Amino acid sequence: MSHAIVGTASAWPIYRRLLGHASRYWPLLALALLGMAIEAAAAGAFTLMMKPIVDETFVEHNPEVLLTLPLAIVGLFLLRGIATFVTDYGMARTGRSVVRDLRQQLFHKYLRLPSASFDATPVPAMVSRLNYDTEQVAQASSDALKVIVTDVLTVVALASVMLFQSLRVTFAVIILVPLIALITNYVGRRYRRINRGIQDGVATMAATAEQALAAQQEVKIYGAQAQESQRYDALAGRNLRLHVKVEATRAMASSTVQLLGAVALAVLLYVAGTEAIVHQRMSAGQFVSLMAAMMAMIPSLKRIANVQSTLQKGIAAADRLFVTLDQPVEHDHGGRTLERARGRVEFDAVGVTYPNQPTPAVSELSLTAEPGTVTAIVGRSGSGKSTLVRLLPRFYEATAGEVRIDGIPLRELRLADLRRQIALVSQKVMLFDDSVAANIAYGALEGATIEQIREAATAAHALEFIERLPQGFDTRIGENGALLSGGQRQRLAIARAFLKDAPILILDEATAALDTESERLIQDALVKLIPDRTTFVIAHRLSTVEHADQVLVMDAGRLVEHGRHDELLALDGLYARLHRMQFREPA
Repeated sequence: MSHAIVGTASAWPIYRRLLGHASRYWPLLALALLGMAIEAAAAGAFTLMMKPIVDETFVEHNPEVLLTLPLAIVGLFLLRGIATFVTDYGMARTGRSVVRDLRQQLFHKYLRLPSASFDATPVPAMVSRLNYDTEQVAQASSDALKVIVTDVLTVVALASVMLFQSLRVTFAVIILVPLIALITNYVGRRYRRINRGIQDGVATMAATAEQALAAQQEVKIYGAQAQESQRYDALAGRNLRLHVKVEATRAMASSTVQLLGAVALAVLLYVAGTEAIVHQRMSAGQFVSLMAAMMAMIPSLKRIANVQSTLQKGIAAADRLFVTLDQPVEHDHGGRTLERARGRVEFDAVGVTYPNQPTPAVSELSLTAEPGTVTAIVGRSGSGKSTLVRLLPRFYEATAGEVRIDGIPLRELRLADLRRQIALVSQKVMLFDDSVAANIAYGALEGATIEQIREAATAAHALEFIERLPQGFDTRIGENGALLSGGQRQRLAIARAFLKDAPILILDEATAALDTESERLIQDALVKLIPDRTTFVIAHRLSTVEHADQVLVMDAGRLVEHGRHDELLALDGLYARLHRMQFREPA
């Protein structure tokens, strides 16, 4: 029975796991199951009442049933109405609770996945999984389950009524049940295959749309509206074709079940007529009761066939969710704690190779950064600069060699302790749709006082523009700080770093793409932020690294030059060549 309902043997473990998420709400499920049983029993009882209604009222003309039978019908349907309400409430509450739980688990999982997972899966696809897929699961865990259980119980109750009225007629009709089960099984498999394509398509459509809309200025300036529209239209067309396949399958299954129901009624009429006319073994009331049970059974059988679409959507969605939930999280098995590091950082023969990449991003790199020094990292695009600094907070793991802080290998430290030692200011500042104060005192810093926040803002040269905002520190700044300029967003990120006061500072292109005035303010803020910290600066503008304690020149993942600014110029190697290109100096 499970395989007929769920569709394929491989789908059953997924659905069983999904039901496991609903099991914590077993009191609601038990109440709903009781309601379903009462609904099914009421349907059977009503068809059973057809015999006394017809025989006693219209054949025997018994006056005693004139009042009792109508009152019994009203009482029966009142009980059924209460049972329906209990069923609907219990299943809806359970289904929405399961969706809430899955969304929470999935979001929490996303936040603990390694950075490589975000490289492999676009964020819009993740959001689609969080919203769309979980909604499909809701329908499978409540609506579809309600239909399946209620209608299966109803079919059993009605079949029992038919058996009670006539074994011979019931057995003549019941031979069609295997055919209906085969149709349901086929439809279930087809639905699951198509719905997996639909859900993948929805995620791809979301990613394509978000990419085009986020780059709307580039799309317009390069005249790519038609190209982007064509790409989206192709995805939307594929999605339409898959949805039409689902509806065609559903309509075909429904029509076939209706035809089989008509055949069953014809068989019932013939066999029951033979019993009544030839053998004198069936009363009018028995025939009407049988006919009513058979007619009531057909809609239940249709719903069981049609619910396969909803059920298989939910199973395909649950499969995708469980794949994500089963992914390994960031490795955090270190047992050593670290309150505040001195800031000595060592890279010992470090290598990094990304999955499915033939060449390493970083190869055999060794260096030491002493506490309170500035290490500048320069090189052409793709030389491995960002990969190198991302090893420090363990956004990526070294595949060879070892990185140490104060002599402690990073893997031996708890992730929370490691990341508490690091502040990050990057070119792409991430802000949240909240107040200025909440964006500065973000995360573990949220307990900071307004005086501390103001002091950090002052040090970052952010106070002057904050005080001009309508509500000052309480002003909401929009999604990713959309209401602020690039320089203002950058200064808020620096204020956040000031407030954190971490011993290690990473500046990743922190002054790139800014106007001269904003760059000057930010450079001045950074001069105050850098002292007494171990600072790593990634910079394309070589003028920003002239006073660094050491400059690392990377190329194709390798450290090709190492020294101070003037030493590297005198060496007349790659750094000197990059310097000449940037400042247009003659060779």
